[in-house]
Amino acid sequence: MKYLIFITAIALAATAPARSQALVDPTKVAPEYREAAEKRRAEQMRQRECALKADLDKVLPRDRTDYLNHCLNALAAKQ
Repeated sequence: MKYLIFITAIALAATAPARSQALVDPTKVAPEYREAAEKRRAEQMRQRECALKADLDKVLPRDRTDYLNHCLNALAAKQ
């Protein structure tokens, strides 16, 4: 039993915490992929902006997807 607890503790200590996807840096990709990286970064910025709005508006988790989709559609309509 002690071995099981010991192995479990080591396994938990060895795992890395989950991190969110990092923003794409267009200057660090090959030139042929730079345009795609710039588009991806713009999309990530829109998604983060909508997520921040959802946090500030204290949207419930069950309603968050609809809120984010509505926000992203509204941003796309502006452009």
